[in-house]
Amino acid sequence: MPYENKERQRGTISLAADPSGTLRTYRRKSEGKRCLSFKENGTFFIRQDYSLGTLSKFATETTESKGNMMSITEKISTELQHLSNPEKREIFPRFFKAGKGEYGEGDRFLGVTVPDIRSVARRHKDIALDEIRELMQSEWHEVRLCALLVMVEKSKKKDNGLRRRLFDLYLSLTERINNWDLVDLSCRFLVGEYLLDKSRDILYRLSQSPLLWDNRIAIVSTYAFIRKGELEDTYALSDLMMHHPHDLMHKAIGWMLREAGKRDPERLYGYVLGHRADMPRTMLRYAIEKFSPEERAVLMQRV
Repeated sequence: MPYENKERQRGTISLAADPSGTLRTYRRKSEGKRCLSFKENGTFFIRQDYSLGTLSKFATETTESKGNMMSITEKISTELQHLSNPEKREIFPRFFKAGKGEYGEGDRFLGVTVPDIRSVARRHKDIALDEIRELMQSEWHEVRLCALLVMVEKSKKKDNGLRRRLFDLYLSLTERINNWDLVDLSCRFLVGEYLLDKSRDILYRLSQSPLLWDNRIAIVSTYAFIRKGELEDTYALSDLMMHHPHDLMHKAIGWMLREAGKRDPERLYGYVLGHRADMPRTMLRYAIEKFSPEERAVLMQRV
């Protein structure tokens, strides 16, 4: 057995919640280091002092040791569960507004950071699209994000047929792409970049959807166009959704306007000057962030 058996000393190890109940992540309070424990036949074996990469590797080895008993989607979910951080698990529901009546209501979090999720996604970038669809049904936020990042990895291939299938799959799953980070880390690549040489009509339909996440996908996808110096759709969609009721959209539109302003500051200045009377204040502040203090003072004035 390659794992070192250690006794747990009271008050020195804090246990991270682990839905799988087999592999658990610890942090030694006295040393500030991550540890792992593997439970086999009722005995805990603890490995200590791991970097993020080694923790992730160990999680992979553990799931693989179970052979064919687990599907690929179960393996991915278990790897992510093994990387759970107890502090993050407590913070994330508040950060992503998962409380009653909030925009992320009911979402559940393992407490896994984006770099760790990316490492899992890259290892499993060759899974089938049906398996991605299955992952997207997970109750765990990080499992859904991992599925989206697998799609992003796949979209890097110069395969137009695959990119079309990814685009279609993505738009069929928008009810499961149900928080701002899930949208922002994926739509630029899976929607925006796919549409670079195609009609953008779908973005205007998404902008009129009753689903908040469709609306955010519409505007944030234009980041791909902005990076190519194409600004028309960003401004047109900003006009359409200027009076959106949700603060998340005010932030997203302001963000995209700010990015457009990096390409053409004069156009953004004129646009804000003409809309400052009715532009939501959060949107306005985000949009003008890169202007000088003097310019911002003028643009913040109500007409």
